[in-house]
Amino acid sequence: MKVAKDLVAASATPMVLGILAEGESYGYAILKRINELSGGELTWTEGLLYPLLHRLERLGHVESTWQSVTGERRRKYYRVTEQGLAELAEQRRQWDTVVDALKELWLGATVRPQEGLA
Repeated sequence: MKVAKDLVAASATPMVLGILAEGESYGYAILKRINELSGGELTWTEGLLYPLLHRLERLGHVESTWQSVTGERRRKYYRVTEQGLAELAEQRRQWDTVVDALKELWLGATVRPQEGLA
């Protein structure tokens, strides 16, 4: 199944902020975590992730630092800020509203045809 671009775009910010709320991380690890969380259904590219991270950084939702690990190349690590946690909470409230409305609609849609047959 391929997830529509609109859904990917709409869910990108809360997904990244949620991952960073688990702890600081770097790009490749974030991509891997998204793939893991979605059971392989979401395979984001660097072209999607890095512009989003840069936008979140400009907005003050994330901060970054370069870190070096012996024997490995430098990586840019991102961490969520207090402002980012507040944004994540707001995004969660909004998504809860959307998900609840969809569940209500879909559950209602499965019940109505049966009622019409009785």
